[in-house]
Amino acid sequence: MIHGSLLRDAIISAAVTIANRKREVDELNVYPVPDGDTGTNMSMTIGNSVAELRRLDSKAPVSEVASTAASAFLRGARGNSGVILSLIFRGFSKGLSGCTEAGCENFADALQFGVEAAYKAVMKPVEGTILTVVKAAAAKAREIAIETNDEVTFWQEICAESEAVLAKTTDMLPQLKKAGVVDAGGKGLCIIFRAMADVFAGGSIAEPEEASAGHEPSSDSFRTAVSEYDDDITYTYCTEFMLEKDEGCPDVSKLRAYLETIGDCVVVVDDEKIIKVHVHTDNPGKAIQKGLEFGHFINDPRPKIENMRIQHENKVKDAMAAEEGFTPAAPEKEFGFVAVAAGHGLEAMFTDLGADMVVKGGQTMNPSTDDILRAIMKTPANTVFVLPNNKNIIMAAEQAVKLTDKKVCVLQTRTIPQGIAAMLAFDESRSLNENRKDMTKAFEKVSTGLITFAARNSEFEGHQIKEGEILALDNGKLSFTERDINKATYKLVKKLAKGDVSYVTLIHGADVPEENAEQLRQFIQSKLSDRIEVMTVNGGQPVYYYIISVE
Repeated sequence: MIHGSLLRDAIISAAVTIANRKREVDELNVYPVPDGDTGTNMSMTIGNSVAELRRLDSKAPVSEVASTAASAFLRGARGNSGVILSLIFRGFSKGLSGCTEAGCENFADALQFGVEAAYKAVMKPVEGTILTVVKAAAAKAREIAIETNDEVTFWQEICAESEAVLAKTTDMLPQLKKAGVVDAGGKGLCIIFRAMADVFAGGSIAEPEEASAGHEPSSDSFRTAVSEYDDDITYTYCTEFMLEKDEGCPDVSKLRAYLETIGDCVVVVDDEKIIKVHVHTDNPGKAIQKGLEFGHFINDPRPKIENMRIQHENKVKDAMAAEEGFTPAAPEKEFGFVAVAAGHGLEAMFTDLGADMVVKGGQTMNPSTDDILRAIMKTPANTVFVLPNNKNIIMAAEQAVKLTDKKVCVLQTRTIPQGIAAMLAFDESRSLNENRKDMTKAFEKVSTGLITFAARNSEFEGHQIKEGEILALDNGKLSFTERDINKATYKLVKKLAKGDVSYVTLIHGADVPEENAEQLRQFIQSKLSDRIEVMTVNGGQPVYYYIISVE
């Protein structure tokens, strides 16, 4: 049977291992656009649990370890791969509920619960991904649990099956086959399972590699510091008292010497009449009893005994609440908005449109479920609309809904222009359902173009792409490549601005000077129909030279 501390060590080791190997997983992404890559997102998701797991009592049952990990995974989940990983480990929490120790059947149940949760959360599950790998692992777990009670053999078989199915993902998805790689999410999961299995088999916890130590996705430096401080509490009770010396009082150094045998942090100060004592000890009664050999208590101040562990836990909870902002804001209105955006101009734009909170994030850095939840809680409204504005953030936003009692509506906005269109369609005089329908209709009419660069050499959808080339994306799909930013932008606008189009907005990024954007606007305006108005906005966003909104 696997006990709680072993499961804790296995998950910690898995977190360190995936952090060490996240670049290896990131490089499997076949899409050449710079983004919050799979390995990084999975590493940050599982890494969010490390500090909390280390704070657990070594005798904690597997149920508590699994529950603690699942909660931390969920709150730290980033990107679709991170959310799916958190759901897999939520299955661990459900399958190991009530267990002091866990055997093969318990883990088989846990994996099946994880599969069900992951598939349920994905609107259109695609085989050849992490979902396929974990489904195969769960099926193998059920089969092996019937044949053996040996947990080491059980987990070795699960790892072998996961890795075998991972190898097959290359042939399951055309884009993976063209690139000659396996699925990145599935690879990350195999790394995590293998690291856990190694600990179950008696291996030691993995050590962070020096190269990645500076980039370790520590979930929270505050929590890490707290866990280190915990180790400093050797004795439970902080004991303080003041005595008035008796006539013929013994040498006070004898009191100090005694206190050092039953505690630490000993301070004994005396003058002709008074003795002041401070000591950390597990036996405050003995400290007081010894003190009475030197004098008698005075009424003011009275002896004080405080449980430092409880005191510390309360401070941790208060500080974490303040740090994380999970105290809900008092509602001041019926509707509020949380939008995700990166770039000073875009953040200001959403604020001007009425967003109460703007979560910084986007393609290069997917915010966590925790980040979105914090923003929801800080929004002073009865009902909160969340605009993810990126397809890889929608799942994290939907998971945040489950962590709050507030009424929350996540709109499926996949781009910044869609988020802007949704907010412009909001009417505070209409109901939640009416606004949801109107806002959805509005953002679905918007076409989005993106001009960015290739982060790596790649072959994608028939395109041979070299690192650094300019990429033009038409509503999320790679349209063509170019060598010149302006030429690529004009070609993409021309392609998008067909049919009944009235407005084209060029949102220029941090790497495009204002004057360059204006010159390009004038050029494009001169080439388009007079009925189409071309505007520019300084978005200040990273990664994308231009975000193009066509409506």
